[in-house]
Amino acid sequence: MSHARASFKILIIDLVGLKFDAAGQADCSEVKAHIEAKGGVFHLGPWDGAELLDGRLHFYYAPYLSTAAEILPLTDKGQYDAVIAAATFVPAQSIFNSGGVRIGAGTANMGSASWGGGSGVGGVAPLMNTPGFNSIATAQMVFKALLRFRPDLPLDELHARVVAGDFDTGRNLREFHTAKLEGQTMAVIGYGNIGRAVARIAGAFGMKVQAYAREKHRAAIEADGHNFAADILSAMRGADVMSVHVGLGRLDAATGRYANAGLINAEALAALNVGATVINFDRGEVVDAAMLGEAMQRGQVAHAAIDADLFKDDMTGALTGPMVPYLPLAEAFPRRILLLPHAAADTDHPSRVAGAKQAVDQIFDCVIFRRVKNLKGELPAGYVDSEPKNGVAQC
Repeated sequence: MSHARASFKILIIDLVGLKFDAAGQADCSEVKAHIEAKGGVFHLGPWDGAELLDGRLHFYYAPYLSTAAEILPLTDKGQYDAVIAAATFVPAQSIFNSGGVRIGAGTANMGSASWGGGSGVGGVAPLMNTPGFNSIATAQMVFKALLRFRPDLPLDELHARVVAGDFDTGRNLREFHTAKLEGQTMAVIGYGNIGRAVARIAGAFGMKVQAYAREKHRAAIEADGHNFAADILSAMRGADVMSVHVGLGRLDAATGRYANAGLINAEALAALNVGATVINFDRGEVVDAAMLGEAMQRGQVAHAAIDADLFKDDMTGALTGPMVPYLPLAEAFPRRILLLPHAAADTDHPSRVAGAKQAVDQIFDCVIFRRVKNLKGELPAGYVDSEPKNGVAQC
């Protein structure tokens, strides 16, 4: 006697394409075709309660959902088996008993208790991500931010004066001093996909790179022609620029604090050269915002660029998220700091499509075969890690 295979419902709550038509609608056709080619079903909008009898994976595309008030009524009773998200925060009370995938590297926004929150520790379902697809975009954004400050020519002003005919190269150019990046030192904290891409670009500019990472990355760092730093202070000491890419690390359930929160502290900032540039396009919490403000006040840090989540309550207008502690710095140092709303990795259309397709593939493997790829945190019982750290698959 044959048994019908169960059907599954997967919620997608972020854009899977960044190409927009004249009406402002995002193109999801490539990911839709990818799902259908794998035998899945693609639906525009959330599940309407209809019974599913075909034994397939049904993907419900609702990228307009963004707040907990919108998401929870649709997810708090396990209405969906799994979720795919990018930047949207998944509330702790949302239930996805078959797993979740974050399009991108970090998973701090994946707050569902089904897998134990953003660290993936605890829970009954696996937490996964799609590292690598947006590494180049993020690394390029690091240097777009750096070049906003260094070299420090006021390009808009020069352009305006040229257009107005208000400039003489021989007479006026001496008023504008700049400095090249070549020969300066960059501290790269973390050497995963993004950190390595940042170091590669720094090398192309002729910068010296001091990279701190776990010992297992030493061979790669040295093979890439950079200096391996055994600790953060060694990497930061004498650096003109610092870029951090370590993630939040594990969440301590007892304290509610992530392992890497405040990793870039007063001592680390003091090790930089006077007038340094600090770039945090990782997670806002990794840099101690208060200590950064003090370092900027005394001139130890001349410029800073921060890319972190910022959320606004539709009803009250209240702001929350890891960007909030940095907001006072924008008022204190208006020409010296750049604040972005976690936009550095919100990359081009082809990259977002590639990341979304990868997430879909991981959901198929996880739901149908109980096989997990790009696991974050702990592997729940009943699943197999397809790429375990010790080379041996674990159940």
